[in-house]
Amino acid sequence: MEDEYLQERLRAVLKGCARNGETIAYLELAHAAGMQPPHLVHRVTEALEQMVRADHAAGLPLLAALATRKDGLIPGRGFFWLLTELGRYDGPPEGDEAIAHYRILLEQAIAYWSADSAGGHAG
Repeated sequence: MEDEYLQERLRAVLKGCARNGETIAYLELAHAAGMQPPHLVHRVTEALEQMVRADHAAGLPLLAALATRKDGLIPGRGFFWLLTELGRYDGPPEGDEAIAHYRILLEQAIAYWSADSAGGHAG
């Protein structure tokens, strides 16, 4: 299924970002994952939503936290709305509170997904 293959490619790129301790903008992520138009950002954000749900259900740090808006500061509003839906955040989708919460999630994601453990979660 294309969605599963896309998820694998996005996860591979995001794990590389985690190992480098950096974030990546949605459009850059789409290109790095070899996606072709149309609607690249929309398709990426839909796939990232599925990743957030999967990582949340598995009790893992959110790998999708490494993907951000083009300004590179934080993810888009939809990320925070989804966190609210999942009971992981109760605040506005922008501003200081969102940034502070995001930084915690980002640190957790980088620490977990960049590790070369026996479980192989980074590879």
